Amino acid sequence: MIDDRIEAQRIADELQESVARAGELAEKLGLTPYPVNYWIVDYDEMNELIAYGGFQRRYPHWRWGMAYDRQRKQNQFLGGKAFEIVNNDNPAHAFLQESNSLADQKAVITHVEAHADFFANNEWFGLFTDRETGDTIDAQNPAAAEMLARHAETIREYMRDPEIDRSEVERWIDHVLCLEDTIDQHRPYAPAVADGEANLDIADPAERLDELDLSEEVTQQVFGDEWLDAQAEDVTHSFPVSPEKDVLGFIRKHGKRYDESAGKAVEMTDWQKDVLEIVRREAYYFAPQKMTKVLNEGWATYWESVMMVGEGFADADEFVTYADHMSKVLGSGGLNPYKLGFELWQYVENVANRREVVERLLRVEGITWRNFHEAVDFGTVLSTLAPPAWIEDVPGHLGEIDSDDPRVDADALERARDGEIDVEAYPWTVLSQEGLVRRHYSLVKPQHRGFLARIGQAQLEQISRYLFDDSRYDSVDAALADVEYARGWDRMREIRQSHNDVTFLDEFLTDEFVEEHDYFAYEYSQSAGDFRVSSTDPEDVKQKLLLQFTNFGKPTIVVEDGNYGNAGELLLAHRYNGIALDIEQATDVLERAFDLWGRPVNLLTIDKDYDDSEIEVARRQNREPDPVEIGRQLRYDGQQVTIEDVPWEMVEHLAATDVDYDTRPEEWLS
Repeated sequence: MIDDRIEAQRIADELQESVARAGELAEKLGLTPYPVNYWIVDYDEMNELIAYGGFQRRYPHWRWGMAYDRQRKQNQFLGGKAFEIVNNDNPAHAFLQESNSLADQKAVITHVEAHADFFANNEWFGLFTDRETGDTIDAQNPAAAEMLARHAETIREYMRDPEIDRSEVERWIDHVLCLEDTIDQHRPYAPAVADGEANLDIADPAERLDELDLSEEVTQQVFGDEWLDAQAEDVTHSFPVSPEKDVLGFIRKHGKRYDESAGKAVEMTDWQKDVLEIVRREAYYFAPQKMTKVLNEGWATYWESVMMVGEGFADADEFVTYADHMSKVLGSGGLNPYKLGFELWQYVENVANRREVVERLLRVEGITWRNFHEAVDFGTVLSTLAPPAWIEDVPGHLGEIDSDDPRVDADALERARDGEIDVEAYPWTVLSQEGLVRRHYSLVKPQHRGFLARIGQAQLEQISRYLFDDSRYDSVDAALADVEYARGWDRMREIRQSHNDVTFLDEFLTDEFVEEHDYFAYEYSQSAGDFRVSSTDPEDVKQKLLLQFTNFGKPTIVVEDGNYGNAGELLLAHRYNGIALDIEQATDVLERAFDLWGRPVNLLTIDKDYDDSEIEVARRQNREPDPVEIGRQLRYDGQQVTIEDVPWEMVEHLAATDVDYDTRPEEWLS
């Protein structure tokens, strides 16, 4: 144990310099991250932290053990490797695995600094965090780690309570977790407190009669079947007024629980209400991370690359190890959020920089959108845009750098000349942010040198349409002298502040991007009985990706009625976007939702039916069969699940006229 602590301390000491320098470089690059606390952990501790979602204390539940076992087996049998985990907190906490190489640790540190910048500046994370104080919206819990630790202790206390059956607590958590993604992630978190509607007496009249304990004779004479039918017809109270997306919050406000011994709905106990709200609050805390996986991981990978490769944070003898590290991160199969996000951020930067240059060139006398490709010498333009030699090679030109140049950090230059700074290892220290912008200008990088010339006529015409003629240039050189080199990074920071994955993909996954990177869509083929490439059309690819990220990639379920049938039943509805529910999973969820509501739970959805003969014909014609869309209602009454076809009029409002990605922030936050 002592040897382990000594080794951890040695690794920590070795990383101190890298941590300090990475923070300085991130700041010079224009990032404004939360402060980060770094922790050295061993292999088992890292797997535990990954299972716990980046925190050291979580409430007792089998899900964490399952996640731990999955992570450990992935490392053991699939060649996976845990590099880091960082949580959204102020300060953020990052955990480094002690067995990783120094090159891996440096990559993690630069990656983490960018994550911390994203946490601190993205508005979707701000829905749960007070930007002024860094506190969570729930004022009783001043930081995420403390909030989750407090939740853990609260649930442990309930499990230790001799008057509460531990298995009942675990079972209740299981029920709530089935609905943890049915929140309104586009709204700020607010505790769900019972309001007036929660106290409405919506019990079935027959249940009320049972509570009166009247004789059978009186019941039949005064409150017979005709009376009961009349009561159901007289007053119908439906709520909410409009569909409620926060299903968990609605259940917390209006739900009861099913008491098996009493055979009816009764009020939730205090501990059940508390546990439900704890799980709901944590779902809101983790929602921004689920909503920004591509955006966030791509952002961190982009700046890690700038620092590790562009600024030589990986030493020469570490570079091969780092290249292997990056190939594992970007080379994993399937939909890789690191790769997709990284490529999209590079594309955003290139598009912004290209537009800036094109706007200048279109103001040059004699250059129009029609003759742009013939009139512009792109090789000469790129040579002019390239950084001067002293910016590319600071150590080789240290003696001739002008300290008054705005691209230079004059104080650092003086200290570098006095030998106080190792300029060979950290050349960026001598440059200001303006100098680093020029040093990393994207259009002149070898891998992007053709991007400027690839602009199409339609794009040129669109840009020229919004240009004013009051600022003209006599020559290309004069136009390029006014280029704002920071345009790309400025645009990236704007996007980082306001977007999530859905809005990011919706706006920037263009035809040009899809074709350049050879993206394609694939789906299950009913006729072939297997997965296959379904389309290479950019619009199809975009639609497929958006569907995978809308609502965390989960079905969107809303509450339509909390007094369905005027009997206190719950009516949920599936907002259908062309993808049918897994009926077996849906029935399992309904059974658990029943215990949270206390009365029968219904679900309206649209399902797809495929005729066997149509499938056979489609197979012979090498096409996909056309499904028939059918309205269905699932209901669980505590005993059995029933599935009935319903008239199309009952579900027509659930079908999107166009694929509904919920991508308009002004609608979310209005």
